[in-house]
Amino acid sequence: MSTNYFTCRIFPFATRICLKAPQLLVHISAPCIFKTMCSNSDEILTTNLSKRLRSEVPVIGTHSGTFHCDEVLACFMLKQLPEYKNASIFRSRDDKLLHENCDIIVDVGGEFNHQQKLYDHHQRNFSETLSSLRPELGDQFQIKLSSAGLVYAHYGERVIENILEKKGMSLSAENIKLSFIQIYRNFVSEIDAIDNGVPMYENEDEPLYKISTHLSSRVHRINPSWEDEQGPEVEQKRFEIALELVGKEFTDNVLDMAGSWIKAREYVRKSLKEAKSIYETGEILLLERFCPWKSHLSDLEKEYGVEGIPKLVIFSEKEQSWRVAGVPISPTSFLGRKFLPEPWRGLRDEKLSKMANIPDLIFVHSTGFIGGAKTKEAALEMAIKSVQWKV
Repeated sequence: MSTNYFTCRIFPFATRICLKAPQLLVHISAPCIFKTMCSNSDEILTTNLSKRLRSEVPVIGTHSGTFHCDEVLACFMLKQLPEYKNASIFRSRDDKLLHENCDIIVDVGGEFNHQQKLYDHHQRNFSETLSSLRPELGDQFQIKLSSAGLVYAHYGERVIENILEKKGMSLSAENIKLSFIQIYRNFVSEIDAIDNGVPMYENEDEPLYKISTHLSSRVHRINPSWEDEQGPEVEQKRFEIALELVGKEFTDNVLDMAGSWIKAREYVRKSLKEAKSIYETGEILLLERFCPWKSHLSDLEKEYGVEGIPKLVIFSEKEQSWRVAGVPISPTSFLGRKFLPEPWRGLRDEKLSKMANIPDLIFVHSTGFIGGAKTKEAALEMAIKSVQWKV
């Protein structure tokens, strides 16, 4: 005996309707259809019903049983696309039923074939990464893809565009690509890595990926435990809770990346392009307003061929307060290319201003990685003297 189950969106019903056939019970309710199959003889009835429904709505297929973050995210992303926004989700481990009933299948079936809309990653010979499927992005993405990564690799830009469109937002093609890359780094790669059991470290100083959400663990906990009520309806309700959770976090990440992250990048880009107007060597950047700048600067240096040249960044902390910060050798490093002079370190206010011969200084950290001033002019003078300082 096998148990198969799916949900699909249909026209609203005011009341629940029950369609009964021998050994087949289909509950039709707004907004879902719940189906339980109890014998092989029911497959003909079920398949015919599914085919009639497929003429009205598309069907996304995935596996039944315990659900994981990757196929939940894959289903959510597909439902952001116009062609699948009203799609039902058919959950089964019966390959025959999946192929008969579904327009697209994720995380089950043992086959990856983009042309046939098959996106499984469990087969022994599967080794695709974002870089192998999207070689134009370079060779930096070497984590094996899960079903979420497969869907993202093929549909990610369109998913981002449609989420933004719903919020009345849009980006240039260049910034869509930048958002696509950053969302993979910041969100999807974690899901891929955890689902495939990829260790964070492989004798490397930097982690291969970062766990920023523990979303996979939270999705796992939504599954019914051994003590909970069991059955396909319980499982489906939990799956829908997971779909909502994952969808919200993914959408929030898209909005953050496409909103403030892109704005910060453009702001740092402008500052880098204007660096030589601040100081002739291009070693000092000026941000009139603070924004997260370290990772943007690291990427943009490579883009403009000025790696290692920027040494200090000036930015406003708040009204009547400016900061001079050393550029780290990597975005997460505590080591800097150029810190503030050793004789200034640990000093404050008048004592610091006297030592540096610069009025309106506030402090220099004991390690020299950052200092403060009351005015932009004082901060700029602090930065210039620092890059000129001979150790």
